[in-house]
Amino acid sequence: MRTLTRRASLLLPFGLAALSACATDMTPTSPPDPTGRADPDMRALLESLASLNGKPIELLTPAEARRQPTMADAVKARQRMLGLPTAPRALPQVRDIEIPGSAGPLMARVYSPAPPPPRGQPLPRLPIIVYYHGGGFVIADLDTYDASPRALAADTGAIVVAVHYRQGPESRFPAAHDDAYATYIWAVQNAAQIGGDLSRVAVVGESAGGNLAINVAMMAREARAPLPVAMGLIYPLAGTDMTTPSYRENAMAKPLNAAMLRWFVDHYASSPADLRDPRLNVYNGAELRGLPKAIIVTAEIDPLRSDGMILAQKLQAAGVQVAARDYTGVTHEFFGVDPAVLAKAGDAQHFMAGELRMAFMAPAAAVVPPQPPRGPRVPRS
Repeated sequence: MRTLTRRASLLLPFGLAALSACATDMTPTSPPDPTGRADPDMRALLESLASLNGKPIELLTPAEARRQPTMADAVKARQRMLGLPTAPRALPQVRDIEIPGSAGPLMARVYSPAPPPPRGQPLPRLPIIVYYHGGGFVIADLDTYDASPRALAADTGAIVVAVHYRQGPESRFPAAHDDAYATYIWAVQNAAQIGGDLSRVAVVGESAGGNLAINVAMMAREARAPLPVAMGLIYPLAGTDMTTPSYRENAMAKPLNAAMLRWFVDHYASSPADLRDPRLNVYNGAELRGLPKAIIVTAEIDPLRSDGMILAQKLQAAGVQVAARDYTGVTHEFFGVDPAVLAKAGDAQHFMAGELRMAFMAPAAAVVPPQPPRGPRVPRS
């Protein structure tokens, strides 16, 4: 009888393909690297990432993985090579705050597209986007994913609240999910204090953050809390099946591959039961009826491409309005790239922003913010 690693036993729900990849006495034949299909600009960006000499995430400890070069670093390297400025996209206000999470304070960053009003004047009532970064529930932070919320704030005219939630393996499932929902409720409760309109709140997330975004909407629905007006799901991690077409075709893709996804699961989930939980296995287990509009972005060269496409089909079958767009020739992590470096990133940002603006303009039902058990902490100015 074969002896399986802990990772293999954890991945039993993923099917035979994932299981055999983890068997200690088997050496599977690797599929070809699909990044040769990348557009010239995407390929140049991947070459910039490779030039930073990062180590394979799946071979590292979480602490080591968090210190590896990121796509954000590669973008800056490419900007320097092209003679472009490397400063972040400018906004009138960007400030770091601390908000209460489900198990302690969380660091958050508030991006505002409007300057502060003159003293004595009321704050504007802008739409709000609660944004969740990617990183497989294990790595990355607010700095790694700074470009996406800046673009969303600038292109939608909404205040963006980005949060750094708890991560595995220090805090395993469902810690990140609980923090994501706590952040959303905080944003609704504190909308007026940050210049936002509690009747126009959306959730947006990338990769693992896309999973958090749709879960927040489902949790709000179950709690009868105010629903977000839209869910922006950017190449979301939406299921636990590693035998989908995109997992097979893009198993060796960059900057995200199938081995990294197994590594992320190993460090966030505690047991095979977690992988059957509808919060992780969304498109196969979650109740999707009654959710707000979903705006889904997928990338051709991405193991998670099928996740987004399957989720779009399941949402439409459940009666949810869906706007979905797939981008060819690009990879996971393309969304937040400077459009001067990668034009399709700008296209995706404008698509997401345009759909969010339409959702913000739609008539909103009257909402009453849920009452907190104690007074919310007001952000520091």
